[in-house]
Amino acid sequence: MAPVNANLVRANPVPANLVHATCVAVDGVGVLIRGTPGSGKSDLALRLIDGGAVLVADDYCEVAVGADGSLSAAAPSAIAGRIEMRGFGLVRLPHAPSARIGLVVDLCRNEEIDRLPERTTTQLHDRAVPWMRLDAFAASAAAKVRFAVRAIREGQTGES
Repeated sequence: MAPVNANLVRANPVPANLVHATCVAVDGVGVLIRGTPGSGKSDLALRLIDGGAVLVADDYCEVAVGADGSLSAAAPSAIAGRIEMRGFGLVRLPHAPSARIGLVVDLCRNEEIDRLPERTTTQLHDRAVPWMRLDAFAASAAAKVRFAVRAIREGQTGES
């Protein structure tokens, strides 16, 4: 991607609903993956997609609140259907136009993750959403996301 021109940023402020994140739909549940550049958002998304998930958006997501209060994510039109494969470039993939967000994953280093966290939700647009911290490069990262989605669908809170 080209570097951001500071003059363009001032002239075109980032919309409040634009979130620096990648989103995939795992068994129909939107998983919003947040992290700093290089933290593994696209890498984890690719592993989830390889296991059956569907791309919603890579790198930036438009997050909106529905009439029923639910949150959904969609790709900005300029990047819809594209995902970064580090070392190869941008590729086009089949994608969902949007997904209802059911899990937020914040990426960090393994040593920063509590073994049994007290909090299992985070606030996104003033709504509590199931949440977990994860090392994207751990061998089990994609499996943990899939198991967390399954647990959320079954009504498990993840609390100890």
